[in-house]
Amino acid sequence: MKLLLRLSREAVRYKNLYIVAILSTLGLTAVNLAAPRVLSAATGIVERGVDEAALRRIGLLALVLVGLYLLRIVFRFLSNYLAHKAAWYLVGDLRTKTYDKLERLHLGYFHDKQTGDLMSRIVNDTRDFELLYAHLIPDVITHLVTFAGVLIVLLTINWKLALITCAPIPLILLSGVIFSKKVRPFFKASQKKMGELNGKLQDNLSGVHEIQSFGREGYETEQVNIKNFEHIKAMLHALKLSAVFHPSVEFVSSIGTVLVVGFGGLLAFNGNLSVEDIVAFVLYLGMFYAPVSGLANLLESMQQSMAGAERVMAVLDAPFEIQDKPDAAELKNVEGSIIFEDVDFAYENGIPVLNGVSFECKPGKMLALVGPTGVGKTTLTQLISRFYEPTAGRILVDGQDIASVTMESLRRNISPVLQDTFLFNGTIAENIGYASPESSMEEIVEAAKAANIHQDILEMPDGYETRVGERGLRLSGGQKQRVAIARAILRKSPIIILDEATASVDVETERQIQKAIAGIAGQRTIIAIAHRLSTIRNADQILVIEDGRVAESGTHQQLVEKDGIYARMHRIQSAAAQEEGIA
Repeated sequence: MKLLLRLSREAVRYKNLYIVAILSTLGLTAVNLAAPRVLSAATGIVERGVDEAALRRIGLLALVLVGLYLLRIVFRFLSNYLAHKAAWYLVGDLRTKTYDKLERLHLGYFHDKQTGDLMSRIVNDTRDFELLYAHLIPDVITHLVTFAGVLIVLLTINWKLALITCAPIPLILLSGVIFSKKVRPFFKASQKKMGELNGKLQDNLSGVHEIQSFGREGYETEQVNIKNFEHIKAMLHALKLSAVFHPSVEFVSSIGTVLVVGFGGLLAFNGNLSVEDIVAFVLYLGMFYAPVSGLANLLESMQQSMAGAERVMAVLDAPFEIQDKPDAAELKNVEGSIIFEDVDFAYENGIPVLNGVSFECKPGKMLALVGPTGVGKTTLTQLISRFYEPTAGRILVDGQDIASVTMESLRRNISPVLQDTFLFNGTIAENIGYASPESSMEEIVEAAKAANIHQDILEMPDGYETRVGERGLRLSGGQKQRVAIARAILRKSPIIILDEATASVDVETERQIQKAIAGIAGQRTIIAIAHRLSTIRNADQILVIEDGRVAESGTHQQLVEKDGIYARMHRIQSAAAQEEGIA
């Protein structure tokens, strides 16, 4: 009930559409209740004998029936269309709301989530709300009003027979409660399996190159088939219960009909019930049990909708682990100073990643982070943008604790260039201008020149209007990196983070990227992560991270002379470079 009440609050914004739809539903119910009474009245006239006056009354009743049937068309249209309109608008709102929530959740939320499953919640599970709002709610109202109206009519015809008619109702309601409790877990499991299937499909379609390269097409088809039939089996479990429940309801309703026919026949035999009343009772009998059977059928759809609603609400109720403080201030006129003060960090598993990290990077300087894989270099840069919160210590930008400023203003002053560069499926110009949509074409070109990608773009078929494909598939690794650097340059943020910007490019491309970095050095504060020491040898300060701590600090020359961890890394890479040169 809590979930239903919450869902009803979501629908308040479309209350006008729902009010008209509900009034139309009530009007439709009234028409349906009135029509059998008119027919029974006509039957009574015929029973008493037909003369000229009776024919006129029958003709009048026929016109009334035509009017009722025309009203039925109007009311049914308004009821169905307006309810669907409100429901689909609501689905659209919830899809946007769910996506917006996901977009704002901290990165830790996504560590154990599949993209395909989250997509299923946004698209598939929200679609079930349409069933709830366009069908279930209007139909429940229709059935309840119809049931109440028919019951009143039957009581006025013959209260004893009406009570006999109600005999099966408690049994139907009890079976409905039991059914709803049994079936919802299966619908929930079915939608979970659908999310897993979507996740598998998303992974495989993204990794189709690897699948084909390693000849794993048959294996992956089998894995998709397994996920596919896990979903089907879960759905069939629910449908098996439905296949038992619905015929049982029909059987119990039929028993009620048998009781009415038997008892009604006895009353008629004793002269306690007229032919007119028998006809009316028989006509209303179908209308009496139809709402009961309809409500039983709606239980199945409701459980399916509620299972989807729970999955959507699980996203909407996910806590914002990182959010602005009530008194958070705007970060303005940033020069680019960054200070870490005894910063500790651990992910949700509790394993420490950073331990007591302290350093200072002055405005316009280049700070490089080096060290083995997995020691916390990338995590350190993500802390600067508040994608995660330190478990201890604090981080200052221009002397302000970043925990006390708005995230929007903080991230507006930071531009990242990641190792796994993501480009949207648009044109090169759109991707460069993504972070600065107000930029002119001339500014985009200037940023591309600064990133040493302009000439490459001119050699492409459509220049800056060349479409890059999904995730930049049509560009080389080096070209994607330089487009990302151009995007960061165009934004004109005082702080630029370069996370392994040259990790997967050739020597010539690395030189071009180094030129791009050198072009912005001194103008922006640069935090650069690198495995290739040649990329960062001109950095103003180099931090060697080991076991989550700053093991060494200094310039390239100072660290080489110190003959420690950095010097050992330098010797190994220099020897490897010499061997490559000889080869």
